[in-house]
Amino acid sequence: MPKLRAALFCLVGALGFAQAPDPQADIWAPVRFLVGEWEGTAVGEPGTGTVVRRYEVILKERFLSERNQSTFPPQDKNKAGEVHEHLSLFSHDRKRNTLVFRQFHQEGFVVTYALNRALGSASKLVFESELMENVPESWKARETYERKSDGEFTETFELSQGGKPFTVYSRSHFKRRAADPGR
Repeated sequence: MPKLRAALFCLVGALGFAQAPDPQADIWAPVRFLVGEWEGTAVGEPGTGTVVRRYEVILKERFLSERNQSTFPPQDKNKAGEVHEHLSLFSHDRKRNTLVFRQFHQEGFVVTYALNRALGSASKLVFESELMENVPESWKARETYERKSDGEFTETFELSQGGKPFTVYSRSHFKRRAADPGR
């Protein structure tokens, strides 16, 4: 019996070790290119506007924060114009070994997204909503980031209601700010 216990102990220990994440792995590798300051254009339901964004690794490299401001001047599509702000926090869910991000909108919407690796690639990250607060239950959201280069990426924001296919709400095209000393 002691030999069996010792064998089981070794097996359980080996399985636990095999599943342990590599301590040298950079959990932020898929999104690290985002760190810095960006500016660009946004086109979509609110019209055509400009956008500025900043990404920063915070709290001992445990989170990636993002601050966004999109400005849509008055136009035919949006007579009053608008300024939209949101804050996002990316985290690494160790249990699922995936990136998750929570996005807090000035309107009170909160969306929790998880990375969908099956829809992405080395240059394309697709995050799909898991939970949406303060919106009808039948809504879903998707954010897709496509890396064009170290200094350029696009973001596509899509919505789905009532099980219907996703439709594009807005697309933003970002370029790294020239004065960004981090790059």
